[in-house]
Amino acid sequence: MDNLPKTWDDWINNFKTWQDNVGFKREWMGDFDLSIQFDWERAGDTIEFGDYEGRAKWERSLQVPHQSMRDALVSMITVQGDTEFASVEQQRHLLATAPTDYDRYAAARIMAEEQRHGWQMAYLLMTYFGQQGRREAQKLLERNAQDGDRLLGAFNRPMPHWLDFFCYTMFVDRDGKFQLGMLSTSAFKPLAASMGPMLKEESFHLGTGSNGLRRIIKAGVVPLDMLQRFINKWASTAHDLFGVDASSSAHWSYVWGIKGRWDERKKLESGQAVDKEILNEEARGHYHEEIVREVRKLSKHLPEGSPELYVPHENFNREIGAFKRQRFTTQGEAFNGSDAEWEDYIGSQLPSARDEEDLKEIFKLDWVAEKPMTTKQVASGIGAHA
Repeated sequence: MDNLPKTWDDWINNFKTWQDNVGFKREWMGDFDLSIQFDWERAGDTIEFGDYEGRAKWERSLQVPHQSMRDALVSMITVQGDTEFASVEQQRHLLATAPTDYDRYAAARIMAEEQRHGWQMAYLLMTYFGQQGRREAQKLLERNAQDGDRLLGAFNRPMPHWLDFFCYTMFVDRDGKFQLGMLSTSAFKPLAASMGPMLKEESFHLGTGSNGLRRIIKAGVVPLDMLQRFINKWASTAHDLFGVDASSSAHWSYVWGIKGRWDERKKLESGQAVDKEILNEEARGHYHEEIVREVRKLSKHLPEGSPELYVPHENFNREIGAFKRQRFTTQGEAFNGSDAEWEDYIGSQLPSARDEEDLKEIFKLDWVAEKPMTTKQVASGIGAHA
C-alpha cells in the first residue's frame, strides 16, 4: 500500500485490500451498510467551551485558527480510526469458534460497525485535511494489530478466545463510548456530527459484553474466580486507555474546544467548573463508577452465597499514568511484600497459563447460555457465512 490515495474511491479500494489482507470476508457483513453518517443537528452550531466559546463551530479545517489545533484534530481522528481497524484485526478469527449462532452474528456485526467507524474517521481525514489527512488515512490501513504497531497498546493485545472478547466488549468498548462522548461536543463540526451515529452503534458493543458475561454466569460452567481474573485483566487495560492523569494534550484540547469532558453539556448547564489539569483523571473516574455499577448488576445473577464480582481499583495493574508499574492490590492498597510475594499475588489476580489450559476444556461444554436470534437478525445475513 505505497500509493497515497488521492480520492475517496482510491481509499475504498485500499480498504478492500486491507480486508483481504486481514482475512475479513465481505460477505460476513450481510446487508450491513458501510456508509458515511452525520448527525449535524446533534453536533450544534456554536462552540460550547474553551477559548473560542460562543463562536460558530468550524466546518472546514482552514477555519481552525492554528496549525497546532489542526494537527491535534488529525491526531485525535487518526487514533480513533486506528482503534476501530485494530479491533477487527484482534477479533476476526473468533467467528470460527463462536459458541452460538447469536454470538457469531453479534461479533460480525460489531466488526462491521467498527469498520464503518474507521471509514468515518478516514473520510474526515481524506475530505478535510489535505495531503496530511490522506497520508494518515492510508496509514490506518497499513498498521496491524498482529504486528503490534497499532497506536494504543491495548489494541495490539491478543484476543485468543471468547471470554476475552466478552470482557473486551464490556470494558474496552465502554472506554470507546466515553471517548466518542467527549468528542461529540467538538468545535470541529464534522467530527462532532460523526459521533452521534457512532455512539448509537457502540451501544450494541457494550450490550454484547454485558449480555455475554451475564450468560456465562447463568450457564455456571466458568469458575467465578477465573471470571474475576479476566475482569481484572480487561478493566485495568481500559483504565490505561484514558491516558496519563495530568495531560497537557487534554488540557489544550479543552482550551481549543476540540475535545470536552464526559457529559460536557450537562456540566455546563449545571455550572460545574472545569479543572483542565486533571481531565483524563476525571474521565477515568466517571468510567470507573460506571463499570462498578455494571459489574454489580452482573453479581445479581450469581448463585446465592457466591462472592460478588468486583472491579479492581484504578491503581491496580496500571501501565500508564502516575501509578504505572507500581504495586497495588485490586482493592487499591499499596503492596509491601517481597518481589516473590508480589509475583505470587499478581499471578493470582490475573489470568494464568493454567486458566488458558482449563478454558480449552471449558469451551467444549455449553459454557454460555443460549440466546435466540430475532427474525431481523437472521434476515440481515450478518455473520451467516463465517
